[in-house]
Amino acid sequence: MAPSSVVVTIEKPSKFSLVEINGSDSTLLLEKQKAVSPKQFTWFLLLKAHRVFACLSWLPMASKTMVSSVKKRIALSDVSEEEAKSRRLYRFIKAFLFISVLALVLEVVAHLKKWNLSIIRPWEVQGLLQWCYMTWLSFRVDYVAPLVLTMSKFCIVLFLIQSLDRLVLCLGCFWIKFKNLKPRINGDAYDIEEASSFPMVLVQIPMCNEREVFAQSIAAACQLDWPKDRILIQVLDDSDDGNLQLLIRDEVSSWREKGVNIIYRHRLIRTGYKAGNLKSAMACDYVKDYEFVAIFDADFQPNSDFLKQTVPHFKGDPELGLVQARWSFVNKDENLLTRLQNINLCFHFEVEQQVNGAFLNFFGFNGTAGVWRIKALEDSGGWLERTTVEDMDIAVRAHLNGWKFIFLNDVKVLCELPESYEAYKKQQHRWHSGPMQLFRLCLPAVLRSKISISKKANLIFLFFLLRKLILPFYSFTLFCIILPLTMFIPEAELPLWVICYVPIFMSLLNILPAPKSFPFLVPYLLFENTMSVTKFNAMISGLFQLGSAYEWVVTKKTGRSSESDLVALAERESKSSNEEKITRRHSESGLETLNKLKQQEETTSLKKRNKLYRKELALALLLLTAAARSLLSAHGVHFYFLLFQGLTFLVVGLDLIGEQIS
Repeated sequence: MAPSSVVVTIEKPSKFSLVEINGSDSTLLLEKQKAVSPKQFTWFLLLKAHRVFACLSWLPMASKTMVSSVKKRIALSDVSEEEAKSRRLYRFIKAFLFISVLALVLEVVAHLKKWNLSIIRPWEVQGLLQWCYMTWLSFRVDYVAPLVLTMSKFCIVLFLIQSLDRLVLCLGCFWIKFKNLKPRINGDAYDIEEASSFPMVLVQIPMCNEREVFAQSIAAACQLDWPKDRILIQVLDDSDDGNLQLLIRDEVSSWREKGVNIIYRHRLIRTGYKAGNLKSAMACDYVKDYEFVAIFDADFQPNSDFLKQTVPHFKGDPELGLVQARWSFVNKDENLLTRLQNINLCFHFEVEQQVNGAFLNFFGFNGTAGVWRIKALEDSGGWLERTTVEDMDIAVRAHLNGWKFIFLNDVKVLCELPESYEAYKKQQHRWHSGPMQLFRLCLPAVLRSKISISKKANLIFLFFLLRKLILPFYSFTLFCIILPLTMFIPEAELPLWVICYVPIFMSLLNILPAPKSFPFLVPYLLFENTMSVTKFNAMISGLFQLGSAYEWVVTKKTGRSSESDLVALAERESKSSNEEKITRRHSESGLETLNKLKQQEETTSLKKRNKLYRKELALALLLLTAAARSLLSAHGVHFYFLLFQGLTFLVVGLDLIGEQIS
């Protein structure tokens, strides 16, 4: 036997065989012995074919199910109140859609008949339809294309400026991480043994019809670790529901019996919304005894050490007016809508707020989870009721008066994200119309102020114009109007880097503060373009003082709490005994109140329906029409972008994202 031979013995119960393999390539020969036989390969192909046919048979059924669900959604949906009130933008989109459909029909006919009008002389035109198409081409080249080219170049310049601003902010954030730049406490901490060394702190919880979250927010505030005689909690209730007022008053009374220094205030007339509520509370005589005020919205649950992490930063820095903490979300993984919101807000806090706080000592107050020096509020004119963004208003006025702000990225306060698209849309409308109202009102004050030219430029061009006006303007105009228009006007076609490369790169930068959200990169990009319609409409409303600019709708809460948070755990325990507590203290009235509340909730749940958003639906049809036109020109990336963007508008327009109402 040769030295390189390999002997393989295969034993079976009744017989055995001996196989001898010679040669130096015996390993390769063994692998060939394991090769698939023709019969096995045939079965493999049959299995694959079976799977393909099963998939093909599933697609019609899935499409039929989807169409039926869409029909059912349309039948059971209500038109949004906001859509009914703002018709101008919808009419413009609808007219644009009608013209686009006509143009698409004309283009399809020309494509099928293979008209090549570049070599046809006017007297050779046959038929009215061909004459219309030739007239359209001539008019498009001479008049429409130059206008669209000018608009697209203008929007591209704005797009690049805003992208550069975002890139600079990200570089600033990287520099903060690299250098470990964090706000430091000046001086020694407060003496734990000596309670009188702690400053007097006022805690305010403004709320209005916050049935789902009032108990947990009050419980979290009452468990703040601060000397009891150096803190006062104000529950500022603007609710118009008498039963709910009784429950909130009872909750406050129960904590007062436990030794907490807490009071309940209710306004009969809700003038000025949240600003009026805070202004009324600050007018109390006892406020003059307090040095700082911490503000928490009704769904915020601060940790017990919140004040000890924020208030000491004021020590030794008399020019510091505001300490802002970061938001953390208990329901960020609840659905796709909350995941996409989490991406946006993580970038806002970790990049925008942190960079502006570190390098400019200024940023927009977030309205909650912050501590103000009361002197800074009084010096800046206090709370004003002139806009729906009272938090940004007081921050701008304090900045003009020379007060400094710091942002604490490591201090997080639990809160809740809107889980339904209706609630999120109303919140975004207020957040984007209010800044434009404020810009109109405070521009003269900014120009007359004594702050430096660089700070004035930052306020006017970066804080207001670039981030509050230009961003929604170019997002809507470039991606929802110009891009579909260029499919019918090839002379003004947008380059790939505008619709693909740069947006994806900027979306990657947005996702960096929330790396776990990387799989949602494409949905985030598409959803942000979809939300540009709401933001653009809100910006126009605020800029031109339209009726919807002054609307204030309280964002709907669900009362969710974090399983890992001790404050939420304590709140749940107190909430579970709430009915027993009311029964003991007010056996008849408490039970009657609870029963009425339950009946109201059942009635409300029966009346609630998903909405239809007509502007989004019209834009969905427009983008899908443009996608169909792009097929005639064999546009690869343009087609896929328009297709998926149109489907995203369709999903949002049918209210199929976020919390679903059965």
